[in-house]
Amino acid sequence: MTDGDSDSDRDSDPGRDDGVDPDGGSDAGLGLGADADTETESDPNSDRDEGISTLAKQGSITFVGNLINGALGFAIVMLMTRFVSPSVYGLFVLATSVILFMQVFANLGLPLAIDYFVPQYLDEGEHGKAKGVIVQVTATVLITSSLVAFALAVSATYIAELFQEPAMGIGLLLLSVTIPMLAIYNVLLTSYYSIKKLQYRVIMRDIVRPIVRFVVTAGLLLVGYGLLGLIAGYVVGLFVAITIGAAVFVYKAWGLLTAEIELVAPAPLVKYSVPLAMTSVVFVLMGHVDYFVLGFFLDSDDVGIYRVGYMLGSGLMIIFNSLSPVFKPLIAETRDDIDLVEQRFRIMARWIAAITLPVAIFLSLGASSYLAVLYTPQYSEASAVVALLAVAFLFNVTFGGPDGSLLQGLGYSRVVFGNTLVLFVTNFLVSFTLVPFIGIEGAAIGSATALFLVGCLTLVEIYYFDGIHPFTRDFAKVVGAGVPAAIAGAPIAYFLESDLLIAAMLPIVVVGTYLLTLIVTDAFTDADAQMAAEFSPTLRKWIPSR
Repeated sequence: MTDGDSDSDRDSDPGRDDGVDPDGGSDAGLGLGADADTETESDPNSDRDEGISTLAKQGSITFVGNLINGALGFAIVMLMTRFVSPSVYGLFVLATSVILFMQVFANLGLPLAIDYFVPQYLDEGEHGKAKGVIVQVTATVLITSSLVAFALAVSATYIAELFQEPAMGIGLLLLSVTIPMLAIYNVLLTSYYSIKKLQYRVIMRDIVRPIVRFVVTAGLLLVGYGLLGLIAGYVVGLFVAITIGAAVFVYKAWGLLTAEIELVAPAPLVKYSVPLAMTSVVFVLMGHVDYFVLGFFLDSDDVGIYRVGYMLGSGLMIIFNSLSPVFKPLIAETRDDIDLVEQRFRIMARWIAAITLPVAIFLSLGASSYLAVLYTPQYSEASAVVALLAVAFLFNVTFGGPDGSLLQGLGYSRVVFGNTLVLFVTNFLVSFTLVPFIGIEGAAIGSATALFLVGCLTLVEIYYFDGIHPFTRDFAKVVGAGVPAAIAGAPIAYFLESDLLIAAMLPIVVVGTYLLTLIVTDAFTDADAQMAAEFSPTLRKWIPSR
């Protein structure tokens, strides 16, 4: 699921949703076959899987970026909620939701073919074909996105009338220029994914774009531009990010881009991308259906309040979004070695669960306090939304994520489309039924129900197709450690009266209890130690591996 203020890539978002250039090597490391960081095959004479190191190293880069992006994202929303009313903010959320939905039609899902085919061509040394994929996709989405942008600009007034919000028409007209911009933005992001050098994506997505957007938005809001200030910040931030991102990619991937181009047959690209394009249509619509349903039945201020709760609850996506961009190419490269795929999936599932579970616990327990401290007390109405979505996202991202990155990496694009269709239909029906009666909590129940259902479907499907599952004794220890952590945190949330004190104490108590339980139950493995060493040698010393 994605959110109205987040980037349009599948990190949502998220909504959804990462430093410095740490590669320390030559440009040959850009997936061109010469950099050890991109090595994914395990040594036949060793139990050490270098793919784990790649996952940890690149995941740590995106995690740092996601933290920066998340912090700046929260700062932007805090800025908005203090300078504009919930109704104006809600109007902006509705407008950007329409834009993010329309841009899916604009790119036809083709950017998703880049991080599936390019890693395979690079692994085979066919650099010309890898370049061909990027060039063909870029040219196609530029044409289609421009057509969609024109269609949206023409129909902006009619869409505004549907939601009975006249000002929304002006917002859509101004934001329509971002549709081709978002198409190129997504091409750049998936190009970074495909070469597994995500520090370059960090510069564009997680540093430049949110900083520029924050500065421009803050300046315009201070002089009283309101909705126009929000729109201008969004557009300028995106434009500057694309400009710098493209320059960095050309410089760092010069070896790839100067290879003699070899155009590839379009049929495989389309065959892979079209189901994912349909998936993206349903996926983005599903991610924003809450806002559409709320905007249809309730007022724009309810949309704004729900959006804040959704953003806080979906913050749990940060770990998944950090690992997913490199996880899919790693799976695609070794999809014929099911044992290795299962090993990597189990490691990723354990790490996502281990890092995300304690966050879900203290967010759920202290939702009202976090909303009051981070935003304003009026947004505490969304506390139930935060709790429901935190638990639902925890379950879903642990077992493959809302965009089905494991299934995509294994080539099951049609299955991913089917899952996303289930996700949308479930969310829409439950939300449409409950919102008129219980308000924003009905939308949260719809999203949570859909996320739980698709998480279960993913588990069944990967076991049915390839006999893969994440359930081991080590996984059970990670999940079980959440019980004493929740018990320890509950008194903090229910007996302390200060929101600020609750917000400060809950993470300390919950995370401390969780880590202690992991140590007592001997939950750390050698693979955990290997990943920890890639994050930090100091952290590795503190991991009591077996």
